[in-house]
Amino acid sequence: MEAEAEGPDLGVLAGQLMRALQEELFRRLAEEGHPGVRPRHGTVLAFLDRSGLRATELSARSGQHKQIVGSIVDELVALGYVRREPDPADRRAKRVVPTEHGLDEIAKARAILADIERRHRRHLGDERFAAFRETFQEIVRDQRGWGDS
Repeated sequence: MEAEAEGPDLGVLAGQLMRALQEELFRRLAEEGHPGVRPRHGTVLAFLDRSGLRATELSARSGQHKQIVGSIVDELVALGYVRREPDPADRRAKRVVPTEHGLDEIAKARAILADIERRHRRHLGDERFAAFRETFQEIVRDQRGWGDS
């Protein structure tokens, strides 16, 4: 029989980390001129670059259903963060493209997250932080492939 892990399980820890990161990220984004953006908007904004993506690509990258992505895109259009444009590769398809306001949010979010990572790296030291990231990525890969074995 396996020994029980001490403390919260992996799901609880991952959830706590996500909520704590989001709390800091979105508080700081609000202070930097983006008070309307919410954690759910990260489903779209976290994956966009200047050229944009189709909703189906955003859905695949984020792991969210296309309908949820579409609803989030609608919110972001209303907030002025993205616009829908015809896809040059297929005029029937639409790309979700960030506006200048959206690009500003994306750049600030990435800078804030990099700052958070630097803080944790300083706290843990380079070697421990690198080992943590590598291990965490391995666990994510293994968990994503749970049904493959």
